[in-house]
This record gives sequence, C-alpha cells and structure tokens, in this order.
Amino acid sequence: MSVVEQRYHAVMEVAAGVAVTQVAARYGVSRQSVHSWVRKYEQSGLTGLADRSHRPASCPHRIAEEVLTDNGKQFTARFSPGKPGEAMFDRICRENGITHRLTRPQSPTTTGKIERFHQTLRRELLDQHDPFADLATAQATVDAWLEDYNGMRPHQALDMAVPAGRFVPRPRSEQDALPVVLPARLDPVSAPASAEPEPETVPRAWPMTEGEAGVIELDRVVPASGNLSLRGQQIWFGPALAGTAVTLRIDVNRLHVLIGGGRHKTLPSKLSGRDLKALIAGGDARPAGPWAEEPGPAKDTNGAVEVDRTVNAVGYVGLGGDKVLIGWPFAGRRVTLRLDGRVLQVLDEQRVLQATLPSPLPASACGRLQGGRPAGPPAQLPPPAEQVAERTVSSIGGFMVAGQRIQIGRGYAHQIVTAHLAEDVIRVFHGQELITTVPRLTRKEVVVRKSGEHNRRKIV
Repeated sequence: MSVVEQRYHAVMEVAAGVAVTQVAARYGVSRQSVHSWVRKYEQSGLTGLADRSHRPASCPHRIAEEVLTDNGKQFTARFSPGKPGEAMFDRICRENGITHRLTRPQSPTTTGKIERFHQTLRRELLDQHDPFADLATAQATVDAWLEDYNGMRPHQALDMAVPAGRFVPRPRSEQDALPVVLPARLDPVSAPASAEPEPETVPRAWPMTEGEAGVIELDRVVPASGNLSLRGQQIWFGPALAGTAVTLRIDVNRLHVLIGGGRHKTLPSKLSGRDLKALIAGGDARPAGPWAEEPGPAKDTNGAVEVDRTVNAVGYVGLGGDKVLIGWPFAGRRVTLRLDGRVLQVLDEQRVLQATLPSPLPASACGRLQGGRPAGPPAQLPPPAEQVAERTVSSIGGFMVAGQRIQIGRGYAHQIVTAHLAEDVIRVFHGQELITTVPRLTRKEVVVRKSGEHNRRKIV
C-alpha cells in the first residue's frame, strides 16, 4: 500500500467517525498529521495527500544580502569535531553571494530577537483578540498587524526607521544576471503503467462447497534445493532432507509438516480458502477432517529421533532446554543430531557421520524435542583417509598424532583408537564408532602408524 493510499484510508476512517487519536495510533503518526491529511484532502482531494517539498516556492524580498544563524550543525561545520568541512547551508550561501554571519559561541541572546518578536505578536495581538472564526480570518488579521509593524511603526533599534525600509529588493537586472543556485535534487518520475496480469484460471466445478475449505492433506517430496514451494508459500527443509517424503496438513491458519507420521514443524499458513480448493480440484490434495489433537513428535520414543540444529559460535546447540557441546569445529554449521537415548550422532547435510557423543537425554525425552522426527536411514561412515594411525590414549584422555595433540576424554584412557587423517580434518574411531572430528592443524606426516604392545595397558 502506497503512502497516499494509507493517508486516504486514515482520512476515510476519520470521516466515518473514528476518533483521531485512534487513527493516529494505528498509523504511527501524531494527531496533528491526521488533521493535516484531512484538511489537505478537503482542499485538494487525493493529490493533496502526496508528499510535497517544504522548500519555499518564492521569496517576496528576493535573495538576501546576509543571513544570521546560530552555530548549529545544520548551518555550519566550523565547530564540528574532526576535519572541518562545509555544510550545505554554507555552500548555498557561498554560491549565491550571501554573507553568512554566525552568533558568538555560548551567546544565545544574539538570535533572541526572533523569540522577542513572537512575544510582541502574542501580547499586542493574540492575547487581546477573540478566537478567530476560520483560518482565512486569522491570516488576514496577522497580515494587517504585520503591515503596521513593518511599514508604519518606527523602531528604536533602527534609528527610528521602519523595518520595511531596510528590505530593498535587488534590481531586476541583477536577479536575471545571477539566478539562484540550488543543490541538485531528484524529482519523482511516474512509472509507466504496467500491463495487468491475466486473472488466474479457476476450475469450473469445485468438489467442495463455497464455505470454509477446512483441512486438507497432501504428500510432497522435498526437492534437491531443500526449499518446497506450495501455491506461493515457501517451506524450508534444507538440502539434508532432499528426497524425503513429507505430508502437509493445511488450513487457512496453520501448516503442519509431518515426516514419518510425526510432526516436523508447524508454520503459519499463507494459503486462503481459494488456494485450498484449487489444490483439491487439481487432484494434488485430499480433504482431511479437523484435528482431533495437535500433532506431536514421533510417538516411538524407543527408536532414534533426529533434529536439525545450528551450532553457535562456541560449538553449543540447544536440546531440551539445555546447552549441549557439539564442538567448536562445527561452529556456524547446520547439522542433524540423531539420538537414541545412548549416543548422540552428528551428521552433515549428506548424512555422513561427523562425531559420536554420549546422549545428554534419556530415550523418553528424545521424542519430546522441538522439531523432532523419526530417524531416517542409518548414517554413512566417512570414506577412509589416506593416512591411518593407531594410538593408545593416555591416562588423561589424550594422544599425539602428526604433531597434534587430541583430547577425547578420560573414558577412553589406555584404550586403542584409530585416527584417520584427511586433508583438513582428523577423525578418531574407537572400533567402528566415530568418537570425534577435529580440524587438522599441522601438515606433518605420520611416522608411527601402529601402537606398540608395550604401550597397551589392560585395566582389570
């Protein structure tokens, strides 16, 4: 909705009897602005509601010889901190040959004559005058008083001369020879009228009545991009779920996404009743009864559950209201977490296993995670690296490989682990279980590939 249309709607609400205070609060403006819109609409119609320049169209006294202002930043940059420059007001005065005079710093009384004039106007005219009948009468009264003030009354500060004697227009020859120089501006250009789009073709017969469309249900497959489009509404799944069959249950208020019978997420529906009927008429959707209850996550809490999370800058994700450390190498990445109550597996977008950690939640709590869904196929193990080395974990839970120390925890003390060294990461396995994935910080070659028998300790 354009600015003019918004102002027109505000004017129509006032005309319908809505309080100006309520209209101003709804449109985020002051009451004076609403009154101004109403007045402009009464005077000029719809064109009066358009934005207009506040620049004066003309000055009855032509161009001034000098101007007195204070030291505000809108007038001068002389007292601004840093490198001095030239304000726009200074530039306009310089290009038009106007002398710009400034008041002394910390001397506000120099320009106090303006406030003094306002005080004289109030005491001599406004305080003694009855309320004006309309705006035109008020303007005529003020103009008559100004004519006497400027043209008839002598002023002591001007050696008993009248102010009008000091305002002498420049000769017409000078005005024509030196036109006013103003900064460049951009004038609005009306856009060419675009062709109206063809109306959407509507099927002749609807399988439903013209009343409420109700709830519909349809099946879709997530595209390779991970972004599913439905009648103009975008539903984001991510490339990790590409090829996954999903079920959508939609009404005019909500859109539920279900995977494997469990709720994946719920979004506000942007589809109208007409859109729902069009989907049914096209054969893509089927009517569904109203919800007996809100769809929940996967009901089978004994099985594995998957959730998608974005790892924060220090390697944590949120699970069940708590922060769980995944590892700072995953910072900023979108990962899939697979939980079965015993272990937590970290999967990338291609469902390749990246790390395995102890599960921070019991099996009964995994099914209640926000965004939880039944787990997909088992994770794929990463391809074997060119360099593989065995190491015996020390008593404090660490070991050295290729000049880099890796800490995996005291739970693996005195046990043999296998380190797969890729180009940029090191994956640590305990048997067939991936323990962790860490960035590779060195480029040293592996010298010792087997852990000697004399380094192994049997814990009885």
